[in-house]
Amino acid sequence: MIANPSNGQELPVGAAASSPTGDDSKAAASLAPSMERGDQTSIMSLRAIVKVYPGVNALKGVDLDVFKSEVHALIGENGAGKSTLLKIACGAIARTAGEVKLEGQKVEFEHPSAARTAGVVAVYQELTIIPALSAMANVFLGREHRKWGFLRRNAMLEEYSELQRQLDVNIDPDRPAGLLSIADQQSLEIMRGLAVDAKILILDEPTASIGLHEREALYSIVRKLRSRGVAILLISHDLDEVLELSDHITVLRDGLKAASRKREQWTKQSLVDAMLGDRRSSAIIIHHKPPPSQQEKLLEASDIDVPGKVQGVSFNVGRGEIVGIAGLVGSRRTELLRAIVGMEPGSSGKLRVKGKDAGWPTSPRAARKVGIALAPEDRKHQGLVLSLASYANVTLPNPWKASRAGLLFARREIARARPLTEQLGLQKGALRREARTLSGGNQQKLVLAKWLGMKMDVLLVDEPTRGVDVGAKQELFKVLDDLAKSGVGVVIVSSELEEVMDNSDRVLVMSRGRLIGEVEGRKTSKDEVVQMIFAAEPESAREHS
Repeated sequence: MIANPSNGQELPVGAAASSPTGDDSKAAASLAPSMERGDQTSIMSLRAIVKVYPGVNALKGVDLDVFKSEVHALIGENGAGKSTLLKIACGAIARTAGEVKLEGQKVEFEHPSAARTAGVVAVYQELTIIPALSAMANVFLGREHRKWGFLRRNAMLEEYSELQRQLDVNIDPDRPAGLLSIADQQSLEIMRGLAVDAKILILDEPTASIGLHEREALYSIVRKLRSRGVAILLISHDLDEVLELSDHITVLRDGLKAASRKREQWTKQSLVDAMLGDRRSSAIIIHHKPPPSQQEKLLEASDIDVPGKVQGVSFNVGRGEIVGIAGLVGSRRTELLRAIVGMEPGSSGKLRVKGKDAGWPTSPRAARKVGIALAPEDRKHQGLVLSLASYANVTLPNPWKASRAGLLFARREIARARPLTEQLGLQKGALRREARTLSGGNQQKLVLAKWLGMKMDVLLVDEPTRGVDVGAKQELFKVLDDLAKSGVGVVIVSSELEEVMDNSDRVLVMSRGRLIGEVEGRKTSKDEVVQMIFAAEPESAREHS
């Protein structure tokens, strides 16, 4: 049940989540409560927004209002329509129907640059910083200060310093942006928006790739901007973050607005209920049964070294076991996994797979030959070919299994991919769409589906739930649990310590490229692991965690 913001009564969570199509889609907006707040006029108003892709009705008539000096959170499961609505608001994609108004005037943004000029600035999870350019050059990209064709460096430095003062950050203007932390790169994107007098700042999963200290710095920036009158539209799967930062929260479900009300009227549980709707009663709860202590060792890795990163790490993974790896940002968990599959130049070590010596892999292909695969952290650039159809990504590791007489046919590839993606809850219509058009959670499902079909002995999974909603997280961990039950050895790296502890039989604890301890996953408290990590970290590392 959810509260009716107009009278305090409760309504069924699914009341606003019917699935209209065609001409009925515009009427769907009236099902959700109005977001007008007193006599205040919204800066941006989206009305009856519809977006149709081939085979998928992504948005079915959504209303949204964004107000001055407000943090408005937009949440929902992957595939609910959040990113699609965001991209329509900032001109990245065209809507099928509906209208967008900015300060009461209808607008048609043909490109994000037009939206930016009008004061609508989006900072995406995948940042648009140009690594080779300096920090200041990125801020003024496309609007450099010039006189008679010459750059006015002093004028830009003066404005750059003022923008830093407004955000209370300190970033060397001449430092190449590619050498900055993700948090500093985000600050540059926000400074770029302020330089064009942003009225609305759209933040898409802003804390997915940064540590705790950097999150607090970003929260401070958000609050400063709100106090200056900027409207913030926040998309996040971190419900604690949403409840801490937001003034108003809107939940999308299945392309419709399921609920929208003030932050004080929400709890974490009511947010989950609104996101899942009728599925909330059947949410998956993982109760992994640990394998016997004397199970076969599928992977024995010893003396792993990556120059300047990983030093002398040894561990093993048993058949049917889920092993988690915990550590702060910079503990080199990702580099450890990459080394095992031959992706870290200069790495060395010893591997035994199913009791037999295996040569140290020099490429992911060599690792796959001995039964080891990696679902990488960077799914967009390392896990998928975004321009290919979803089904082609699933069959990519071995497309010839879906071939006939040496020829590939889409029908046969789809037939092979469908049962693999159905295990992960991917919508049928998504298989024919390009991978780039899917939500982050659905892209992650494609990455896992690839390896479900290859039947690896050991699966390494790096940040499987980054940018993934509550429901999809449960589905993903259910799949990993099923893999373990089938006899696969699974290794999980996640920045969410609770996920590692709750879903692992054993947890390896890393600090600065070294293995500093090992604990039982479900029998050890999060606080014990945090204390272990911080006891091993220098003060400088703690500050950036």
